[in-house]
Amino acid sequence: MAKKPKIYILDVTNRDGVQTSRLGLAKLQKTMINMYLDKMGVYQSEMGFPFTNHEINYINANLELKKLKAFKSIVLSGWCRPVIKDIEKSVILTNIQHMNLSVSTSEQMLNSKFSGKYSKDDIIKMIADATRFAKKSGIKTVGVNAEDASRAKIDFLVDFIIAAKEAGADRFRYCDTLGYDDPFTLYERISKVLKKVKISVELHCHNDLGMAVATSIGGAKAAIDGGVDAHINTTVNGMGERAGNADLVSTILAVKKASGFENKYAMDDNIDLKMAWKISKYASYAFGVPIPINQPGVGDNAFAHESGIHVDGALKDSRNYELYHYEELGRGEPEIIETGRRITVGEYSGVKGFRNVYGKMEIEFKDDEEATKILELVRYANVHTQKPLVEDELKFIAAYPKIAKQIMTVTPP
Repeated sequence: MAKKPKIYILDVTNRDGVQTSRLGLAKLQKTMINMYLDKMGVYQSEMGFPFTNHEINYINANLELKKLKAFKSIVLSGWCRPVIKDIEKSVILTNIQHMNLSVSTSEQMLNSKFSGKYSKDDIIKMIADATRFAKKSGIKTVGVNAEDASRAKIDFLVDFIIAAKEAGADRFRYCDTLGYDDPFTLYERISKVLKKVKISVELHCHNDLGMAVATSIGGAKAAIDGGVDAHINTTVNGMGERAGNADLVSTILAVKKASGFENKYAMDDNIDLKMAWKISKYASYAFGVPIPINQPGVGDNAFAHESGIHVDGALKDSRNYELYHYEELGRGEPEIIETGRRITVGEYSGVKGFRNVYGKMEIEFKDDEEATKILELVRYANVHTQKPLVEDELKFIAAYPKIAKQIMTVTPP
């Protein structure tokens, strides 16, 4: 019996989310995002640019964590231009095994961004040659990205995909780069593509018109109806360039709870929504961007009721005014706030205060020498992130000190 197609999450916080103007994440923070995504059961994390010098140590360190089984199941992948020298550098300097190759496909970008330098035939040859080279270089899975696909001609997209698939591509990423599509146009366009060529589809939608989540699931529906797997690209809290990308938690909720999807379109069985609260809170802290009060699932008002009719109904049965229960998202536990003495650790901390902080987490060091080694890493991490470290970061450094050191090491060429 043939396997029924499913909807998977391919999160791009660590690649596209960190491109948010005037914001970003330190490499330790990107690693923690990968940790939380893995615990959430997310299928894949596009973790960065493997040809970029300052990413190399971080990427190799995270791949080492995967080898050590610190990550349970998540696939770690990189993003690259379809340029042979970039791919070659990636495979020489990192152990990356999964990659997406991206190039512009709309006439607008061919004529204006590339100033007419490349014809459509050139673009097709470029993606095919790059895919073939990546596969020969040991890359296990290659996704080919059609940037600005929403403004590209369908016939050209079909030719683009066929050439890439024949060269060994495993997936096609439809990039709604400007948030130009809506759920209906994307459903129609993906359906037309799949009538001509069968390949797993990634949906990469931006939020310029406020429809990134809706458009993503519209495209995913078309993929499933067309008989192939769908991989929705998301970012935690919808971070990303301009108005951002499809929000991770909202997308999962939409697939699991929307009337047209619930029990009809299967999502990856590994997804654990109970991590939603934790990952959203951490990303908010790391990026320094508050979660909007009305954010689906994780906003402060997502389960707040004030008007008499709503309060009465919610108290009688939460299903009267709540589509899903807060406990499904890992909410409901009281958050304890210290109001007395607090000992924190930073770049100027001493070993006694440091051991006190770790002692509260029930982590003991055999002697001051061991504690001092970890303290030194924590000091560097504080400089690295420019924020007080949260408990999970402190635990990570204590568990993987050598890898933490590698993650925080950046050597200019």
